Amino acid sequence: MPRSRQPQAKYAGKKPIALWLALLGMISLGLTASLPALAEEGHWGSYGGSPGGGHYSDLTQVNATNLESLELAWEHRSGDFRLPIDWDIDASLTLEDGKRAETQTSLQVTPIVVNDTLYYCTPYNRVFALDPVTGKKLWVFDPGVNTDDIYLTNCRGVSSWQARNPSGAACDHRIFTGTLDGRLFALDAVTGKPCEDFGFEGQINLRQGLGEHIASEYNITSPPTILGDLVITGAMVLDNRRTNSPGGVVRAFNVRTGELVWHFDPIAPGTQPTLVDEGQRYQKGTTNVWSIMSVDPQRNLVFVPTGNSQPDYFGGHRGGLEKGLDYYSSSVIALDGSTGEVVWNFQAVHHDIWDWDTPAQPTLYDVVVDGSPRAALAQPTKMGHLFLLDRLTGEPLFGVEEKPVPQGDTPGEYYAPTQPFPVMPKTLVRGTVSEETAWGLTPWDRNACKKIIRNARWEGIFTPPSTQGSITYPFQGGGNNWDSPAIDTQRNIIVLPTNHIAGLMTLYPREQCEDIAGAHPQEGTPYCVTPELLLSPFGLPCTPPPWNTLDAIDLTTGELLWSVPLGTTRDMAPFPFWFFEGTPGLGGPLVTASGLTFIAGSGDYYFRAFNTSTGEELWRTRLPTASAASPMSYRGSDGRQYIVIAAGGHWSGKGDAGDYLRAYALPAGE
Repeated sequence: MPRSRQPQAKYAGKKPIALWLALLGMISLGLTASLPALAEEGHWGSYGGSPGGGHYSDLTQVNATNLESLELAWEHRSGDFRLPIDWDIDASLTLEDGKRAETQTSLQVTPIVVNDTLYYCTPYNRVFALDPVTGKKLWVFDPGVNTDDIYLTNCRGVSSWQARNPSGAACDHRIFTGTLDGRLFALDAVTGKPCEDFGFEGQINLRQGLGEHIASEYNITSPPTILGDLVITGAMVLDNRRTNSPGGVVRAFNVRTGELVWHFDPIAPGTQPTLVDEGQRYQKGTTNVWSIMSVDPQRNLVFVPTGNSQPDYFGGHRGGLEKGLDYYSSSVIALDGSTGEVVWNFQAVHHDIWDWDTPAQPTLYDVVVDGSPRAALAQPTKMGHLFLLDRLTGEPLFGVEEKPVPQGDTPGEYYAPTQPFPVMPKTLVRGTVSEETAWGLTPWDRNACKKIIRNARWEGIFTPPSTQGSITYPFQGGGNNWDSPAIDTQRNIIVLPTNHIAGLMTLYPREQCEDIAGAHPQEGTPYCVTPELLLSPFGLPCTPPPWNTLDAIDLTTGELLWSVPLGTTRDMAPFPFWFFEGTPGLGGPLVTASGLTFIAGSGDYYFRAFNTSTGEELWRTRLPTASAASPMSYRGSDGRQYIVIAAGGHWSGKGDAGDYLRAYALPAGE
């Protein structure tokens, strides 16, 4: 199969905003904050920089005084990308020749650097090892994944494990990677060859125990987590397909042998999985862990962010609020690293019927509260709520209020009477939706937005989906998503991007579903659903810009320090309509000890640097295409600080796919 596909003529030129937007979803704490130290100063040994995340680099060579001297040091291209053959919000649509529609690839990877080697994965699950100073390929491993039937193709990263007492034999240092066809590989870090003692010839089939399921709906997209001699992974389960989708079990394996050590099946305490298929071991339809996990090696804890139970927008079958199927959904959970048993659970959304996952890596930091040190955890959510919790107990550091929320009347559904709201920080999605706040370029499209809002149901955040059509704000893509946060440990600042656009969610009775274009099936429920964006006839959001901001919060007070628009419409609309600021995107920040925040993560093709203390934009450079990845930084063997960003578009794009991994550094000798 070819590694890349060139765009057809109909995809040439600028992509309209509507096309780009329409699939995007698919603390007073104390005095000082710090993250767990990196394994080696100036290296980047885990996806988030450290086992507990944070996207923080202790390097200071690149600073505000020399930013303008940054130059492209090297570029690596894998050839692993595809542009869409056809494009529609419903993956089940087919072309005239019978071939299923495909979305483009999304290069969401953040590399790691260990022992003077850079490792990263492509959307086709090939793993590359590069010289981090030159970008020269050292080896490449191809697991042979057939991506023809995979709707969303991406790989966010790989993980590294090293033996405490190296023997000098192969696989003393192992690179672990998951695949879109549900396998987990252990590779020798020096050669890229599979470690033959791990599982069967270097791999484990993660589909074992799931029962019967559609293979293309179960994929590994985020890097596995390493804790001691365990490699731990969840999986992404495609949204909105059916009630009997594969379950979201989390499993821990021995890094040397591949033997299953423990599993966490996310069902309510005291209940047993319902097993209906031969060989099935785990409950179907449960919440899955598609995003990035964190570990605290000192305390032997694994922190797990969960999505919501299947399908997303109807939950009448889940079994009630107390012991239902979504007992652990939309939560952050602390697991015992030795057994997988739950230590504590904090649920950000009760009975989630909005697809408001807990999408981001739980980020660990330390604070001093009332003169006493406390271990803490920051958890962003798709609602724009940032929960700051005690890492040992899950108790909120600032407090959480359970507030009454709108109730629905959809037959067969039930609703949580209250939802948790953090006292501090205040929600990052600060607007509302109304006819008065409707936005448009002209009076005509503004009036069209007013009419849509008037005819839809909207009673504030947590307005439930309905057959009338309900506005969801923020929409199912966030708020915040998997790409955040970053914590500056010197300045006690947490930085994260926030999207500010609304959705329109409509349920349709099952007998109407065949006639509803673009409906997500939600098989096994009485309703299909159309999760759309709240857009004007021009394809612009009915909520006012900015539609994407970069936000910074003071961890010592919980107050918002600054919020600035992120991105422009430069690469989303034809000239002269480049002046809108704050365009939706994915891709998180990197913060450095020199006081800089680097981020792409918007609708345009720019990579930017901001002053972490003030939010002032200090630098930008043009990328070959859009970036939906988070940058990282390391010190090379030549003594230079490198800053690396992947640019390859997002699956919601329209022809901006690519395969660029770019490293920036100051000129040699500076």
